[in-house]
Amino acid sequence: MTIFSRYVFRQTSGALLLVLLSLTGIVWISLALRELNVVTSQGQGALTLIKMTTLGLPSFVAVITPFALLITAIHTLNRLNSDSEIIVLTASGATAWTITKPLVALGMIVVVFISFVNHYAMPWSLRLLRDIVVEVRTDLLTQVIQPGRFTSPEAGLTFHIRERGSDGTLYGLVMHDLRDQKQAQSYLADKGVLVKDDSGAYLFMMDGHILRRAGGITVPTQIIAFDKYAVDLDRLEERASGPPDLKARERYFTELVYPNPKEASYKTELGRFRSELHERFSGALYPLAFVLMAIAVIGQAQSTRQNRNMRMGLCFLAGVGIRLTGLAVNNIVTLHAGAVPVLYIIPLTAIGISLFLIVRGARARRTNPRLERIADALAAFVAGLKQRFSRGQPAAVGRAGG
Repeated sequence: MTIFSRYVFRQTSGALLLVLLSLTGIVWISLALRELNVVTSQGQGALTLIKMTTLGLPSFVAVITPFALLITAIHTLNRLNSDSEIIVLTASGATAWTITKPLVALGMIVVVFISFVNHYAMPWSLRLLRDIVVEVRTDLLTQVIQPGRFTSPEAGLTFHIRERGSDGTLYGLVMHDLRDQKQAQSYLADKGVLVKDDSGAYLFMMDGHILRRAGGITVPTQIIAFDKYAVDLDRLEERASGPPDLKARERYFTELVYPNPKEASYKTELGRFRSELHERFSGALYPLAFVLMAIAVIGQAQSTRQNRNMRMGLCFLAGVGIRLTGLAVNNIVTLHAGAVPVLYIIPLTAIGISLFLIVRGARARRTNPRLERIADALAAFVAGLKQRFSRGQPAAVGRAGG
């Protein structure tokens, strides 16, 4: 890079970090407010809240980073125009590519960063978040449920225990579940033990009964006696054997390309696997598209008297519209595989149009030295004619008067 290119790269990268940290902080605060019930109602500490909100950030960073780059590129180009730096650079004979190169280099760095987040950081963080959620569900009864009190950790679910042993065993357990409107279930057990593993958290009850009624009060209640019974604290259904069934966003690249066809999620959510895979690749193209859009719209040399606010606003709104269109098409890809090419056409079209505008603007500013010499000669000839004409006109008037 030239000195000016390095200068633009430093200015833009520094502003990008500042904007990205600001947007990430806003997203983190919104996630913390949403998960605040983990501390208030589920008896968890502030450290658990910080872990959960921080691990949820990578899935949002991949979306907000291109917008941070767009804002930064618009701000940098506007400041260069306001300080007349682009005008001086253009007058010295430099082309639009002098500004394009450092911004495109930064855009490619962001592309690599988003690809890393999409294919590694996001699946890793979501899996770790899943483990923390399992721990929270396990601690739900050990920390929140108090002996002798009826507690409702969520709507339709009520717990009651007579006492808790020193080893964590729950005695006199009553659990009433009304979350399924079609079926009401009540679990009564002499004692229960909490067990957690990679597939989830479970409550093992011993020596008890299940009272199950599918319908209104007139429907007879089924009473099932058991010696041992396992209940999933998430779905309150019998424990499923095998490894955990990961969602599409929790899977790495190889797991999306080569999934296990026997998994339940693959059979029921094949469209999610397809849309998630292509979204990770197409989403990495938007930083480059946004940078080129900013250069094409605002990167031209303009005087301080020209109003650039409308151009800046239209550029930002165009970027938002393009990204929202991509997200909407991603939902269509979930249902129709034929819409996959559209995910790539949207950012590639923005890149192509922006490059065309940049090249056209560079050609418009570029002049031919031979034409410049001809234009200078014509200008000198016209100026000479005007000078001779202005000198000869008073003499002619004088003779006419004599």
